[in-house]
Amino acid sequence: MNNLSQLLKPQSVAVIGASIRPFRSGNIVMKNLLQGGFDGAIMPVTPYYPAVCGVLAYKTIASLPLVPDIAILCTHASRNLSIIKQLAELGVANAIILSSDMYTLDAQGFEIQAQCNDIAKQYGMRILGPNSLGLILPWANFNGSFSPVTATKGNIAFISQSAAVCTTILDWANDKQIGFSAFVSLGNATDIDFADLLDCLSTDKHTDAILLYVDTIRDARRFMSAARAASRNRRILVLKGGRTKAGKRAAQMHTGGDDTLDIIYDSAIRRTGMLRVNNTHELFAAVETLTHSVPLRGERLAIITNGGGPAIMATDTLLDHGGRLAELEESVFAALNQCLPQSWSHGNPIDIVGDADHNRYINALKAVLDSDNADAILIMHSPSAIAQSEQTAQAIIDIVKSHPRARRFNILTNWSGELTARPARQLFNQAGIPTYRTPESAVVAFMHLVEYRRNQKQLMETPTTAEAVHVSEINAAKLWIDEHLAENDQLHLDTHQIGSFLKCFSFNLLPTWIASDASEAVHIAETIGYPVAVKLRSPDIAHKSDVQGVMLNLRNSHEVSSAADAIFDRAQLHFPSANIHGLLVQGMAKLAGGEELRIKVKHDNTFGPVILLGQGGSEWNEASDAAAALPPLNTTLARYLIVRAIRSGKIRLQKQPVPIDINGLSEFLVRISQMVVECPQVYELDIHPVLVNGDQFTVLDADLTLKTYKGDTQSRLAIRPYPTELVEKCTAKDGEIITVRPILPEDEPHHAEFIKKVSKEDLYKRFFSDVGEFNHEALANLTQIDYDREMAFVAITNDGTKEEIIGVSRALINPENTDAEFAILIRTDVKGKGLGKILMSRIIEYCKAKGTKQMSGMTMPTNRGMLTLAQRLGFEIDVHFEDGTADMVLPLNS
Repeated sequence: MNNLSQLLKPQSVAVIGASIRPFRSGNIVMKNLLQGGFDGAIMPVTPYYPAVCGVLAYKTIASLPLVPDIAILCTHASRNLSIIKQLAELGVANAIILSSDMYTLDAQGFEIQAQCNDIAKQYGMRILGPNSLGLILPWANFNGSFSPVTATKGNIAFISQSAAVCTTILDWANDKQIGFSAFVSLGNATDIDFADLLDCLSTDKHTDAILLYVDTIRDARRFMSAARAASRNRRILVLKGGRTKAGKRAAQMHTGGDDTLDIIYDSAIRRTGMLRVNNTHELFAAVETLTHSVPLRGERLAIITNGGGPAIMATDTLLDHGGRLAELEESVFAALNQCLPQSWSHGNPIDIVGDADHNRYINALKAVLDSDNADAILIMHSPSAIAQSEQTAQAIIDIVKSHPRARRFNILTNWSGELTARPARQLFNQAGIPTYRTPESAVVAFMHLVEYRRNQKQLMETPTTAEAVHVSEINAAKLWIDEHLAENDQLHLDTHQIGSFLKCFSFNLLPTWIASDASEAVHIAETIGYPVAVKLRSPDIAHKSDVQGVMLNLRNSHEVSSAADAIFDRAQLHFPSANIHGLLVQGMAKLAGGEELRIKVKHDNTFGPVILLGQGGSEWNEASDAAAALPPLNTTLARYLIVRAIRSGKIRLQKQPVPIDINGLSEFLVRISQMVVECPQVYELDIHPVLVNGDQFTVLDADLTLKTYKGDTQSRLAIRPYPTELVEKCTAKDGEIITVRPILPEDEPHHAEFIKKVSKEDLYKRFFSDVGEFNHEALANLTQIDYDREMAFVAITNDGTKEEIIGVSRALINPENTDAEFAILIRTDVKGKGLGKILMSRIIEYCKAKGTKQMSGMTMPTNRGMLTLAQRLGFEIDVHFEDGTADMVLPLNS
């Protein structure tokens, strides 16, 4: 696939189906292009008119005087198959299809949309749409859309699957005087999708932030990979439609949406460092906040207000959303006491009282700006006869612009009211200070900054190492699965049957026995000792609670016998045709002082395996009672999942003598993740519940569904896991055994030590500039890589006490997989061991296997060691002495 440079920087456009008839898409698109001031070639194509909107028209596509960069199809779906074929044969790079009925069948019964995509793929042409509103590129004066509203120049890119959302956003943005760098309507996104545009726009010089309206994601791996890369460079906000069942059905009708749980989308968005908003109102507020805000230093909010009631509402909203009020120090109280009346609130919110004039606002704001007690300040104003709305707003704007410490704070304003407040809000807009109509919307906007900061921090946080499951245990688990699937493609197993499998991953399972009837249950209970639990075994009854199929704390033979008979009777009564496989008998776990949690692995058609975590209980609704995470997990990501589940009330912690060991639960979840990654046949695992007593975790009940899996086991995962298959031992020239493996996020401290032992000269040759000490963010970018589009191999030595990195080779592969930019760095004191050749050979082998077309790199003409190595490995060398550079290119796959 070619990149989208011609789509986003067009020099020419053809309008297929251009029309002189008002309100036809071919007429509206032509008018928009001409009124937008596009200075490239505009070529209407129509057999019906000699000219459209005063521009000479061409009767056929073949008669066009040049090959357009973009062709906009304003034609009926029935004509589009022929048109796409003509455009592809002409060599057109990009087509925008406005038609909404491309899913219809042609005379032979084939879908028009699918046939168009096949032709485009064959010729390397990209399609935007169908059902697209079009494309607006304000910096190119290009309005290739049939939108009734245009976009002005700005630094926000907007990508949407909904045309109606596009026009709504445009109308609002024009009112707020917010401009755009690109405005893209994906429509049904059968070809060009979010991932393609995120890759392009994340490096666009005009784009500072990207907004997405999402109905559905089709290629989760590509989306996650592109979003993770883009969110390191740009602020990305996501409005996801289809949060409810009814909303999902509407999305399916609109763009062929999926049935993925909303909590899974939520987890995916967090995992990529983006910010999710819940509705268009929040999107507007978040745009305003992120457009005008400096990066948030912390989460402490100070509130200055002339009204107690609005401040109370703001405080309630802040705490409901997990926010934090700033705590004021004595020095701030002293400053405020000097400038405020005795009746001020003497706390945060800082209520400067209803008779406050603009000077009182200024003095209170200065007191907070002069301190380090807060990270953000919300200034609130209710209509007042004394503090005139516009005068007060202008005074605050002047202080924010002139105070030397103002840039250290995020400043937000809430001017409540309509007629009297609107001019003041316009002043704030013009000054670039976020402003909101209500206290609640102002606080929600602040929490968007907080949530964005948390997601970015999660993206960059260095994980701790979990105890890896030993390879022998993984092999035992795989053998166990193979034996059970030898005669079945799919198998459902219960607690009694999966004990040995769970033990391969070091899970503690409560001992379980099977009883066929009441007398056998009594015999088992007598053997293992009372009290016991008796549970129904039936593959046809999904929830034992439906028939009260679990009886606990049975203390003698009479209770066991009566409970067993009653369970059988209830099952027969309510599910007369169900297969009953007897009973499970377990010794009673020590429930006192413990928490019951539910952990489930399920398969999602879009994102693949997903891990759900919530409170135990029979009335469990995974859509509302669980938090979700995508494997693979490390302990840091697992901890985020647990904290999120607690914060959102999905886990309701009880006051226990020994609280839940969060670190222990994190490691438990990491082992679940390792199971999912290593065993693709695990289609579903439902642990209901696991009993948590401090650092003790006991599986009381579990169901496992196994399903035969064929193909690439890693492709089912939305995030490429650590490629353990690429770890190998190598021998250096001096005979030392060295481990060469892909880099790990946990390697950050080792990588920092490695760089310290590289000479300044070698670092200069690698980075083409003098580099100082690498900070955490820089090291995180080097160690937390996306294995789907990037690879870094490290050479490791181990002296028996500690591991050390002594060399690194890297390849950054472009989204089209046509080029991999490589780099290599060897620790200065270990040169001469042949590490360069070892690491370069590994990265070349990796790119070849991935199907990358070529590898390329750049060094200095004076770096003879690198140039000699590259020549030996087959690279073509092109030295530019005038620029002080040398290009190295190695063709890999034709």
